[in-house]
Amino acid sequence: MKIHAIEAGNFKLDGGAMFGVVPKTIWSKTNPADANNLIDIAARCLLIEEGNRLILIDTGMGNKQSDKFFSYYSLWGDHSLDASLQKAGFHRDDITDVFMTHLHFDHCGGSVNWNKDKTGYEVAFKNATFWTNENHWEWATKPNPREKASFLLENLIPMQESGQLKFINRPDSDFGFSNELGFDILYVDGHTEKQMLPHIQYKGKTIVFCADLLATAGHVPIPYVMGYDTRPLLTMNEKTKFMNEAADQNYLLWLEHDAHNPIVTVEKTEKGVRLKETLSLNDVL
Repeated sequence: MKIHAIEAGNFKLDGGAMFGVVPKTIWSKTNPADANNLIDIAARCLLIEEGNRLILIDTGMGNKQSDKFFSYYSLWGDHSLDASLQKAGFHRDDITDVFMTHLHFDHCGGSVNWNKDKTGYEVAFKNATFWTNENHWEWATKPNPREKASFLLENLIPMQESGQLKFINRPDSDFGFSNELGFDILYVDGHTEKQMLPHIQYKGKTIVFCADLLATAGHVPIPYVMGYDTRPLLTMNEKTKFMNEAADQNYLLWLEHDAHNPIVTVEKTEKGVRLKETLSLNDVL
């Protein structure tokens, strides 16, 4: 197995929204804000090269939205999904599977593009199977008012209409092996219904793609929960269990949204679970 970081583009989000009830005087020490209170955010996807399969985990927000839409997110840097795939030696047509941790636009928007004449949409990975789970698909396609702005139908329906969308068979518990994709998945519900976190065995270590359970290294303390979460108290319970396990098992935590700290480990302290080590991609890959 080989894995690659696929940088799908950087953007900015409101620091207060990213840290919920945590005061700015605290969160700005780890995630400094600009004059508009915005903090740096990444869309660091992950590509698994295994046998004849290329599995891409998440796809960023894509490029099909309007200039007005993107103006809300202050895009920065020169990363793009296609350029990052090319750097790894691949083209989007090589991708066999696209696994989406959840269907918020910044995690799945790159799965669908405009067609050539911009009269409609088409899947961006024509040879891939797109994976989600049935509970989350129902949640996303019939959204609650809180999340409606994050679930964009133009990101979702083309995958279904293409015939390339499939649902992962969930185990009875919230953690289990995916026969379809070959890695373990943890299901969590605090951020959104049935978000999926892959656990990937790599070089004797477990890499956990943390998606929105742990957005940045600054979010390691349990109460540091995003204002975007639909069930913040449930997130805290899920984080408590996960972070203690991550410390005990020395998991490598892949931070999709941290623009400056790609992979971290954590440890138990007198104050609870805290950041142990920040690793570069070269340290791990």
